[in-house]
Amino acid sequence: MLNLSKKKSNIIHKSGKRKTAIAKATLKSGTGKVRINKKLLENYKPKLYQLKIMEPMILAAEEAKDLDISVVVRGGGMMSQAEAVALAIGRCLVEHSPKLKGVLLDYDRNLLVADVRYKETHKPLMHGTARGKKQKSYR
Repeated sequence: MLNLSKKKSNIIHKSGKRKTAIAKATLKSGTGKVRINKKLLENYKPKLYQLKIMEPMILAAEEAKDLDISVVVRGGGMMSQAEAVALAIGRCLVEHSPKLKGVLLDYDRNLLVADVRYKETHKPLMHGTARGKKQKSYR
């Protein structure tokens, strides 16, 4: 006889996006290790991006100390990836502990809500930029 009852899983999956970077985070109980693309957060360089990723965990210090977070991030540049990872981690932490929502929103709204701005696309006959037009010299 199969047991088809649903068990409450302690694993949380969330994603975050910034420009073309997509981060997929997995949160589960553990010892407090954070890995980005199978690399420990302590080894993530440069330090600025490491600190950007650590923001939601610093704000949720007590709730995050016994959680393992594993993140896979692809696309975009270094800063876009760091912001996408911070967004994914923030969403995981809020689902784990809903009382953190107010704390994260008060600190920085982009830790829970995606920033949807993109670079404006290039237009034809515009000489290198999206808005730069050819000058008129007859006036």
